[in-house]
Amino acid sequence: MKSQEEVLEDWVHTLLQAFEIADLTIDTNAVLKVAGEAAHAVVRPAAPLTTFIAGLAAGLAAGSGQAAEAAAMRAALELAGNLAVAEAGGED
Repeated sequence: MKSQEEVLEDWVHTLLQAFEIADLTIDTNAVLKVAGEAAHAVVRPAAPLTTFIAGLAAGLAAGSGQAAEAAAMRAALELAGNLAVAEAGGED
């Protein structure tokens, strides 16, 4: 039986192949961390929305030449994570 990490790795590979971006490297742990932060700081359904919007923003930045793919992904995930942490702090 595969571990959760192996299943996720296979799934990411399948998605990258299907979208014809197989040469892209995804930091799965960073994505999952941001999803967790959003789920706990906002509401659970914020997790997929946050990661989708961060990915979209990274893709737009990379596609327009504003940043290299890896830098765009890092920046988008960092911003999303910081926003989620700030949201959690706003509830106190």
